[in-house]
Amino acid sequence: MSFEMWLKQSKPVIPVIVIDEIEQAVPLARALLAGGVTLLEVTLRTPVAFAAIERIAKEVPEAIVGVGTATKAEHIQQAKDAGAQFALSPGISEGLVQKSQDLALPFMPGVMTPSDIIHGLDCGLTEFKFFPAQQAGGVKMLKAFSGPFPNVKFCPTGGISQESAQDFLSLDNVMAVGGSWLCSKALMAEKDWAGIEELAKSS
Repeated sequence: MSFEMWLKQSKPVIPVIVIDEIEQAVPLARALLAGGVTLLEVTLRTPVAFAAIERIAKEVPEAIVGVGTATKAEHIQQAKDAGAQFALSPGISEGLVQKSQDLALPFMPGVMTPSDIIHGLDCGLTEFKFFPAQQAGGVKMLKAFSGPFPNVKFCPTGGISQESAQDFLSLDNVMAVGGSWLCSKALMAEKDWAGIEELAKSS
């Protein structure tokens, strides 16, 4: 299934999740789901990331859990083995694309330039993570991409806040935004699942 199809069943935001303690995984996933956020990106920024994906996949099957910050083909394999349903990367490479295709794991690579997008199109992809969104030109850059790439959809991530998200989501070529505000370090540390649920509902 494509990311755009999945997002028809979810709010148009993919939370950028950093899990420090494995015990955070399931209550966090349940809080986000209760707030209407279905696609969950668990980033490979901590040692428990794959274990967290496995636990969410088993205990919160309604969630569509995937891996973020995949930078090597082996990350794609480990994610699939852990039960991930998709993979995201900050960039694009032949190895990442080939591995995801071999495993039939939906993959959204990161792009920042027209050349990156053309590379992805040559690989048969039409959905991309625009990263780092704000630093790479933000809304103006995405508007510029719409001319030469009319059939491409983006999920901008990087420097996006709850307040600026709507500026991106108003663009026809944006299917969702990625953001860390839903799962801030403060809320995670306090295990404020009710607060995260409310943020999800208001996003």
